[in-house]
Amino acid sequence: MINQVSEHVYQHISFLDFGNFEKISCNGMIIVNNNEAVVFDTPTDNETSRELIDWLTQSLKCKIIAVIPTHYHIDNLGGLEEFHRQDIISYAYNRTIQVLKENGSTMPKHGFDEHFELKVGNEEVYVDFLGEGHSCDNIIAYFPLEDIMFGGCLIKEAGAGKGNLAEANVEEWPNTVRKVKMKYPEVKKIIVGHGKSGGIELLDYTIKLFE
Repeated sequence: MINQVSEHVYQHISFLDFGNFEKISCNGMIIVNNNEAVVFDTPTDNETSRELIDWLTQSLKCKIIAVIPTHYHIDNLGGLEEFHRQDIISYAYNRTIQVLKENGSTMPKHGFDEHFELKVGNEEVYVDFLGEGHSCDNIIAYFPLEDIMFGGCLIKEAGAGKGNLAEANVEEWPNTVRKVKMKYPEVKKIIVGHGKSGGIELLDYTIKLFE
């Protein structure tokens, strides 16, 4: 499922099946400009990833210049093998690659440190690791042209509970989100890892949830 968020930004939605009729919807973000696209988080499996790639390349006539998982969990990179099969360049925060290597999992091909910039067409996209929270490696992406952020699993939808804390740093989580708010106070829309998008109020909600 794909929703258009703005002129240049789309939200892709796929589902993680836990069996027993339990499915969780998982969001990713796509930025499109001048027939180029960057995908943040893959769909949850290779088949759905192939459908997304086909839609971008055939319907939107875009070249996918990068795929960037926002942390090492399966809901963020379950379809990474399909992107690699189609020779799409993958990037991730270096700690994400390190954890995946230790786990023997499929890894993005290129790493970056705490801040990474790339261009989609002629517009910049910023990617940042600002601290631990949902995981030790959770990053966010920001598209300044439209002031849209992909918060991934670091940012919660309004009304959400704390969710999966198995590998979380609950003590640092609110501090990390404060850093996000300080760095991008002009953000107008935030796509979260699970659930409904919102505005800057989602940063405040997440901070209060973990204080």
